[in-house]
Amino acid sequence: MKGYFGIGIENIKTGYNLGTLFRSAYIFGADFIFTIGKRYKKQHSDTLNTIKHIPLYHYLDFDDFYNHLPYNCLLVGIELDKNSIPIKNFIHPERCIYLLGAEDNGLSKKALEKSHKLIQIPGDYCLNVAVAGSIVMYDRTQKYNYKVS
Repeated sequence: MKGYFGIGIENIKTGYNLGTLFRSAYIFGADFIFTIGKRYKKQHSDTLNTIKHIPLYHYLDFDDFYNHLPYNCLLVGIELDKNSIPIKNFIHPERCIYLLGAEDNGLSKKALEKSHKLIQIPGDYCLNVAVAGSIVMYDRTQKYNYKVS
């Protein structure tokens, strides 16, 4: 499978989760990472210093982010929602951006409405945002036999 994917968080609360997600993104072959909004402080958990290896984009708000989606790229929200597809049944798009919500509020209403697809990980409770993103990227690599670093 060719194509690309990026992953990021809307209104992340803690830098620790951001660093952990970015480290996983690098390991699982993400092409870029991003943040929407800025509530976090500098993080130290990205021991691989991912921003030296893959691009980091920052968007002021969801509208800024959505207006800059790449051409022909699907937005995949990761959220416990009645409209979400269980990840075990999800076919990852060739070109997509995975979006996670803040630890305390999840994805914004606008992000839920504008996502082309919604997926969820099994369980009745929210996982840590970095863990959830890592599971989604792992699922992508396993379903498409990606080589990870």
